[in-house]
Amino acid sequence: MSPRRQSGLLRCARNDGAPAMSLKLFELVGTDASRPFSPYCWRTRMALAHKGLAAESLPWRFTEKSAIAPHGSEKVPVLLHDDKPVVDSWAIANYLEDTFPDRPSLFGGEGGRAMARMINAFGDIAIVGGIFPLIIADIPKNLADADAAYFRRSREARFGGKTLEEIMASRDAGVVAFRKSLEVMRQTFKTQAYLGGNAPNYADYIVFGGFQWARVVSPFKLLEADDPVYAWREKLLDAFDGMARTSPGHAV
Repeated sequence: MSPRRQSGLLRCARNDGAPAMSLKLFELVGTDASRPFSPYCWRTRMALAHKGLAAESLPWRFTEKSAIAPHGSEKVPVLLHDDKPVVDSWAIANYLEDTFPDRPSLFGGEGGRAMARMINAFGDIAIVGGIFPLIIADIPKNLADADAAYFRRSREARFGGKTLEEIMASRDAGVVAFRKSLEVMRQTFKTQAYLGGNAPNYADYIVFGGFQWARVVSPFKLLEADDPVYAWREKLLDAFDGMARTSPGHAV
């Protein structure tokens, strides 16, 4: 094992005897192996906690493609269950739901699963896509030189050769538009506490993953303290014995 890798146990609330070491999770980190930051890995972290399952955390970095290539992936999260790989956060959520049906449901039935599929797209496009240009130049500050160079090269290519700093230069205006895009969530919270209803489910974890990603890598303030979305995020930070809040991050 690489000296950079330092695996550990991803501890989740309500773990009532599941074979912890049969589950392993590759998740994205930077220079600090205890600071996972991928929005998609956080979706999986929250899903495991919801199910009351513990997994061995396998820290992974952008330039360590060879570590997950044997499992058929170039990106994380990658979940190993008795060394069987499950790739992609949505596939992992479905796998956990179907493989551990006796544990709390992530979807609350097939209707909930179908709705979560739509929220998964919303999370990818509106949340991760909306946040990315607001924090993009902050991310390399969390990475070792080789990973920072890879991140800069690959992401600047996606934006037509603009530098990360140029992409992020208008974030003070961009965050206003991002906050407006969350109005559908505010309307939902007028009648229920979570996207999943009276209690959080995988729909909440999809969206929360993006906010946790930003909190871990950037000091930029995405939400105002009086925003109902902020109050919702605070509750999820405290969920599962404060698993997300106690993970290193910025006070935003």
